[in-house]
Amino acid sequence: MRAVIGVVAVSFFAGMGVMALAQVATAPAAASVELKQLQVLDLGAELPNMKGMKFRMRTVTFPPGSRTPEHSHQGRPGLVYVLQGTFTEHRNGVTTEYGPGSTWVEDHNTTHWAENRGSTPAVQLSIAIDDQP
Repeated sequence: MRAVIGVVAVSFFAGMGVMALAQVATAPAAASVELKQLQVLDLGAELPNMKGMKFRMRTVTFPPGSRTPEHSHQGRPGLVYVLQGTFTEHRNGVTTEYGPGSTWVEDHNTTHWAENRGSTPAVQLSIAIDDQP
């Protein structure tokens, strides 16, 4: 069961690379999250040097008690906007709570993990660049 949960979490963070996948084994277990893709733009069609890269917008819903594995955003930057609920992010030994209307940046220096400690679903709008189809 733990392996299945890990696969679900890894699919959420597709494009992390081998280093981040190795981190999944030592990261906290993750409950299922719901991904809803809203838009995708093929960046290679817009900018030839971005061939194979996608600009993706989606909502990500974390049920109560869910968490992501620790992961890096090197090579896949993103922006997050919290729509509902509360996310607790763990980055560089610092824990930060984000509620509705809060934002954060996930750049090449970001290695973090997040969880929903609340009793209601937490929903974020995630806009990121990655190399997944």
